[in-house]
Amino acid sequence: MREQNTTGKARGRRRAVLVTLMVSLVVLMVSAALPLTGYLAHEMGLMQTAQAQESDSEEAVNPRAEYWRAVRGGVEGYSAVSGQETGVLIQNGGQNWRAVRNGPISFYGGSFIVFVLLVLAAKHIVKGKDKLESRTGRTVTRWSAFERIMHWYVAISFIILSITGLSLIFGRALLIPLMGKEGFAAWAQLAKPIHDYLSLPFAAGLFLLLLTWIGKNGLKSYDFEWLKSAGGAIGGGHPPAGFFNAGEKVFYWIVFLGGIALTVSGFFLLFPNLETVRESMQFWHIIHAASGLFLIAVALGHMYLGSIGTEGVLEGMVSGEVDEGFAKQHHSLWYEEVKGSAAPAKGEAAPGASSAAAT
Repeated sequence: MREQNTTGKARGRRRAVLVTLMVSLVVLMVSAALPLTGYLAHEMGLMQTAQAQESDSEEAVNPRAEYWRAVRGGVEGYSAVSGQETGVLIQNGGQNWRAVRNGPISFYGGSFIVFVLLVLAAKHIVKGKDKLESRTGRTVTRWSAFERIMHWYVAISFIILSITGLSLIFGRALLIPLMGKEGFAAWAQLAKPIHDYLSLPFAAGLFLLLLTWIGKNGLKSYDFEWLKSAGGAIGGGHPPAGFFNAGEKVFYWIVFLGGIALTVSGFFLLFPNLETVRESMQFWHIIHAASGLFLIAVALGHMYLGSIGTEGVLEGMVSGEVDEGFAKQHHSLWYEEVKGSAAPAKGEAAPGASSAAAT
């Protein structure tokens, strides 16, 4: 009887131990799972919030949307930083400026430059250089030393400014694929200060040169005849022209007006702390980019005609002297004026002319 009682007690103790282990295991599992209920509650709360927002979307407006709408609208708040427009968190005009700069300005400006290059290439392939009909061996002084120095100073400065400016406008699209980000970053760090520091000396030289030639660029009645025939391209022959022909005068006034837009806009960009708000800076940047791209395209035509496009032009700007044949062919009225300024003796060159051998 005692053995049976002992056996029963042993079984009872084993059952109690087993039950205790099972309960402990369940408690441990529940305890381990308790932190996960936070995620479940969070997800359920988000679902309920989303459902509530969806159901109330027609009746109420998301306050966050209203807040960011006010921020993007340029509403000024408080800022501990002192200065102009420091209370404006986001100026939405910057997005519009970027869209215009990287859109129409870059596309149409770049396309116009490419178009001019294609036209010049086609002209040179089809027609070739505009050659002199004859050379006399006698030369006429056309450009003074001052004019030549200023011309080359402005020309070289403009080429450097054009290269650096184009790099900053089209660098992301064209140069990064070629140079890589690191290479373009190094070049941009060099191009930006070169563009900035050279801009004011260029502007001074440009307007000094324009003022020097302004008296010779007034339109005359014979200039309209030159324009009608496109300088002889329509109808043949060489229409009469003074010191500057009508095409050169048109180029002069394009540079004059475009130069004003370019330098005034560049001045405000160069000195952004002159109480200029961001909206004004964006406006001047668009003007600067548009006028710069247009002047680059026009200058390409001038460079072509003044170098390989027309015989005799480049040698005049280098030496200051042009052959009498060039003067008669392209600037007949000016040549007659120089020739008639004094009566040369028989066998002598016209006034203002010198022997080609002497040069």
